[in-house]
Amino acid sequence: MSKRKRGSGEGSIYRLQDGRWRAAVTTGWKLNAAGKKVPTRKTITKQTRHEVASDLKKSLRDQQRGFNINPNKLTVRQFLSNWLNEIKSSVAPATYVSYEATVRLHLVPSLGDIQLGKLSADHVQRFKAAKLESVITAGAGAKKAIKGQPAPVPRLLSPTSVKYCLVVLRLALESACKLDLVPRNIALLVDFPKTEHVEIQPYTPEQSMRFLEAAKGHRIGAIFSVALAVGLRKGEALGLKWPAIDFGRGTLAVRVALQRIKLPGEKKGELLLREPKRSSKRTINLPQVCISALLQQRGLQEQEKRIAGSKWKESGYVFTSTIGTPLEPRNLHRAFSEIVKAAHLPMVRIHDLRHACASLLLIQGVHPRMVMELLGHSQIGITLNLYSHLTPELRRETANQMDAILSRPKPDATTVATKTPNEAVN
Repeated sequence: MSKRKRGSGEGSIYRLQDGRWRAAVTTGWKLNAAGKKVPTRKTITKQTRHEVASDLKKSLRDQQRGFNINPNKLTVRQFLSNWLNEIKSSVAPATYVSYEATVRLHLVPSLGDIQLGKLSADHVQRFKAAKLESVITAGAGAKKAIKGQPAPVPRLLSPTSVKYCLVVLRLALESACKLDLVPRNIALLVDFPKTEHVEIQPYTPEQSMRFLEAAKGHRIGAIFSVALAVGLRKGEALGLKWPAIDFGRGTLAVRVALQRIKLPGEKKGELLLREPKRSSKRTINLPQVCISALLQQRGLQEQEKRIAGSKWKESGYVFTSTIGTPLEPRNLHRAFSEIVKAAHLPMVRIHDLRHACASLLLIQGVHPRMVMELLGHSQIGITLNLYSHLTPELRRETANQMDAILSRPKPDATTVATKTPNEAVN
């Protein structure tokens, strides 16, 4: 072996007796047989010094970013932890919370101890099968036992939830591929579980009218009028501020959404304003029912401001607490339940008001592209797939319109007979 040579900032690079070049970089520490702490090292061997220096530079950069640069020793648990740290600043807070919970509750307990380089499609396939048979024991989906009543039937993790686990794993392994930690994304070799299509059953026109009538008598009923009439998402309605509404032009600009984000380890979390996706940023022309409801809301807020006096906290939000602070999502849900019960309607989700908006417009013959732009969908296919249950009714309407075009009354025979040959030809 020749004398070791180093370039500036390259670390340990030396030439072997056979002419090849090698670099060594410390990857961590371990205890030897004598109990002494010694470094573990990764070696890089190439034909040229330039190749070794390039690979060494990349390894040092990856090590600084928190990645284990020795893939053979990197576990799925370690990689997923590093991956979450990497994406935290580039995804929406709610998305990160969802990814983190999936990794912590599902992926790590089942696959965490496997070395990343040895993770196979068979591992993922067995993970999918086990999850489809797993029982929910904690969280919102778990059924609690009630004293004096029969034990609740165990609830299995839904195929949709299992599919989401695989989606997150695919995203993570795609990152591993880009970092050359694995040669391919083996999660792509495992098919998603079959999921049942849940048919949307939004309120009918008659039910929607009953809901709006009941909402008029509630302090924050206007927020539901807006959600139903123009299809705002819950976060978009909660994040609505007065400057976004132009009463002169009758428009509403959707630019932000308000969400309560609870990060791991936090008890309550915090309310955060976030920017929605580009397709969700839109300007909506308001129907008169919305303008009237918002004007009433402005008048109500002015009254509450006078009553609160010095306790009022100006936030600029359209829908607030009685002292001006942003409206809590849980209070919105409570109000929605009260209105639904008062209207004697079947209980649905707040999000289903958005579905009701789209359904009512499509049934009235509004073009799907207009509905797509109103709802802020990125593609018209999303709109059409979501409301495919309306297809039979829309087909009947299409047939009726074609009948109206092709079934015009035939001219009277006597009228035709009295026409001259030139008139008949014309």
